[in-house]
This record gives sequence, structure tokens and C-alpha cells, in this order.
Amino acid sequence: MVSNKLPEAGISNFDEVLQHYDFIKNDFDPCVYKKVSGSSVAFLVIYVDDILLILNDVKMLGDTKAWLSTQFSMKNLGEASYILGIKIIRDRSKRMLRMTQTSYV
Repeated sequence: MVSNKLPEAGISNFDEVLQHYDFIKNDFDPCVYKKVSGSSVAFLVIYVDDILLILNDVKMLGDTKAWLSTQFSMKNLGEASYILGIKIIRDRSKRMLRMTQTSYV
């Protein structure tokens, strides 16, 4: 997802909005947030004005994206396949996720 409002809104406002939705900022990386609800876990990663959502629950993913869209002007770019030089490879039938950086080798 991409938000063209993050730079304008400022990270402090974004923090407040995410905390209202029960996301907790990572102590070691201020651009990473985590939310746990029962067995569902969500990670939200910010890079400039891009947001990467990683969840283990499809319903929670839809709910989170819908909620974020009410808070910020956003565009859903679909599943990430390449981000920050990392290629993301999924095999859902085997429940596997691989990440590679072969372009840097």
C-alpha cells in the first residue's frame, strides 16, 4: 500500500493513529509496528510513504487495510513481490515464504 499523506501527516500523527488501532511501535526500529489479536499477528512496516502489511489472518488484513484507508489517502498496490532490494517468493501450497537478495551477490 502507498500513502501519499504520510510525509504531510508526520510520523508522530501516524504513531497516534496506529496506537489507537492497537499497533505497538518496535523498540529497536521505529518504522515497524506490531499488533497481536488472539492468534492473529500483524506487522506494519513504513518506508518513506510506502506501507508493507504482513499478517497471518486474511480477515484481519482486510480489516486493517480498510481502517487505514479511512485514516489516510491510500492506494493498494497488491501483494509485494520486491521491496528494498529483497525479492519475495511465496508458495502457499507449501506454506512457504522465501526472501532473496541475489541481485546483490
